[in-house]
Amino acid sequence: MECRVLSIQSHVVRGYVGNKSASFPLQVLGFEVDSINSVQFSNHTGYDHWKGQVLTAEELNVLYEGIRLNNVNQYDYILTGYSRDASFLETVVDIIQELKKTNPSLIYVCDPVMGDHGSMYVPENLLPVYKDKVVPLADILTPNQFEAELLTGRRINTEEDAVEVMELLHKMGPGTVVLTSTDLPSKQGDQFLVAFGSQKIVKPDGTNTSQKICLDIPRVDAVFVGTGDLFAAMLLAWTHQHPKDLKTACEKTASAMHHVIKRTMTYANEVAGPGKRPSPAQLELRMVQSKADIENPAIVVGAKVLHEPSH
Repeated sequence: MECRVLSIQSHVVRGYVGNKSASFPLQVLGFEVDSINSVQFSNHTGYDHWKGQVLTAEELNVLYEGIRLNNVNQYDYILTGYSRDASFLETVVDIIQELKKTNPSLIYVCDPVMGDHGSMYVPENLLPVYKDKVVPLADILTPNQFEAELLTGRRINTEEDAVEVMELLHKMGPGTVVLTSTDLPSKQGDQFLVAFGSQKIVKPDGTNTSQKICLDIPRVDAVFVGTGDLFAAMLLAWTHQHPKDLKTACEKTASAMHHVIKRTMTYANEVAGPGKRPSPAQLELRMVQSKADIENPAIVVGAKVLHEPSH
């Protein structure tokens, strides 16, 4: 059975971010990917210069209309990432609602990209759209700590807070929530970031159980772009393979990420030369070179179960 994903994200001519970050890994893992590019830029905005076009809500509608008229709007998954326009995001919501009517078992994977480290890098009028319209439609949600706090209005200072915030996000709609990074201290030391995951599972008898996990992800001292998009895409793929085992899905996702980042870092340092900080161009993800790791990641990041599901 072939699996088809509609991915609505940004596109860059050079490098890896948005759809460029998500399509290749999904295709390598056997998914058909239909991409709508919310922007088309020469490169990501971390460079000194960038040029390009932004897709409007009307243009998004026109593209979707073409797919609909040909009756090829049957999808198993939808994936969305960075959006910086409220009307565009609301049009995405309309499309998702229509596609869910067409296929009630469609799974929507949402990376609610709004900001990081305490500051928003999208207009503030996107927050209510995410809160009231987008998150309730999402099946899998991948916020960072700051985004999870924005959506729930709760601060995360402890592991208990993290678990509580994931519960609040479940109540808003998504059955699977992964906090992709937090500022909480890792028990393994400063070189690690802590991520959390929670998955609600409906058992055959109709009762609910949940699996909660935490991961210590090795920290790398560099600014990478496109890693969040890669994470969401691979989480989509691995939860598809392991629908009731978030632990395994997250281990494979985080491990593949680690391999890609390590390869990128090694390359960037070599090209930059000793004692020099690599440029944004040198730090573009080594995606194609990591094909084997994406297909079959050696597990280097383990997850631990926070509390066993009640039996």
